[in-house]
Amino acid sequence: MKFLKNILDSVRPPFEKGGKLEKYWPVLDGFETFLFVPGHATSKGAHIRDGIDLKRTMVTVILALVPCLLFGMYNVGYQHFLAVGQPETPLMEMFLYGALKVIPFVIVSYGVGLGIEFLFCIKNGHSIQEGFLVSGMLIPLIMPVETPLWMVAVATAFAVVFGKEVFGGTGMNILNPALTARAFLFFAYPTKMSGNSVWVATDGMATVDGFTGATALGNAVEQGIAGVPAYMDAIIGIIPGSIGETSVIACLIGAVVLIASGIGSWRIMLSMLIGGYVMGMIFNAWGANSYMEIPAHHQLMLGGFFFGMVFMATDPVSAAQTNTGKWIYGFFCGLLGIMIRVFNPAYPEGIMMAILFMNVMAPMIDHYVVQGNINKRLKRAKAVA
Repeated sequence: MKFLKNILDSVRPPFEKGGKLEKYWPVLDGFETFLFVPGHATSKGAHIRDGIDLKRTMVTVILALVPCLLFGMYNVGYQHFLAVGQPETPLMEMFLYGALKVIPFVIVSYGVGLGIEFLFCIKNGHSIQEGFLVSGMLIPLIMPVETPLWMVAVATAFAVVFGKEVFGGTGMNILNPALTARAFLFFAYPTKMSGNSVWVATDGMATVDGFTGATALGNAVEQGIAGVPAYMDAIIGIIPGSIGETSVIACLIGAVVLIASGIGSWRIMLSMLIGGYVMGMIFNAWGANSYMEIPAHHQLMLGGFFFGMVFMATDPVSAAQTNTGKWIYGFFCGLLGIMIRVFNPAYPEGIMMAILFMNVMAPMIDHYVVQGNINKRLKRAKAVA
């Protein structure tokens, strides 16, 4: 590491104030602060003195996402060889096939996103903001494996520019950038983000008889309870779906990392789980169709519920900030997510829309929570007086 530090020190002079490359200082600073603790301090505003900064926060979230990434690579390969009638293919071969499919998504996402981030830093003359480090990993994980790479690039650019930079950059965005990218593709190119042909990579090979490629929710809409995958298969994640969303176990490992590090809110996760379960129980009691009869606990294991609960709803920027607000925000994320997927069979995965909607509602929730506390204090002050 000292060798890298010496290289950065040797190339720094032209980038410093007054140098020929002064306006490109954010680029050098971005690389340096990614590798080492920043050598400069903030110059204004009030700041909490803590042992963790934004870079370390983002890196911790990425580490929490690694189980979903690795399992996603395996599952992409598993679903491919299952579809073409080769389920006995060695595990490592499945993993390598999946890795070759998934890694280009990650490269395109980071390449486009960080490139735009650097352009905004140079234009505005500020340091690189590390917020995209997480979004750059989330975007590939919530995409179907058959999404064209150029669409991933367009969606990433849209998310960075219109989902984040227009609001002022990292920490100022109203909506979760990764979900913004997913929503953009869903509404702009619906045939590439839904249906039965986008979730499993077949490479044009003939598939076995009976293979549909539909997700668990897609099968449930068409066949009711009969189309729902086995409970343990859903928990493990060996079902078709977006690259990194299928495994409940991988998501729970990430949840432990986020909660233990204090980055992810356990209140939001727990309340979202409760909200989804309550809505599932209501539908079970109603039972107007076979899709509503799917047991509530099984309903939560399907689609991107756990992935959204752990990594999307808990985004510290777009989620509610007050403790009471987090309970309300998370509960309605879960409630609305299950409601949307059941009420609208044409759009069975409602977690994305539910979280985006609650992102918009989060400031209002916090406002009324804070206002409620103020009113209580005013009443106590009047009583004392």
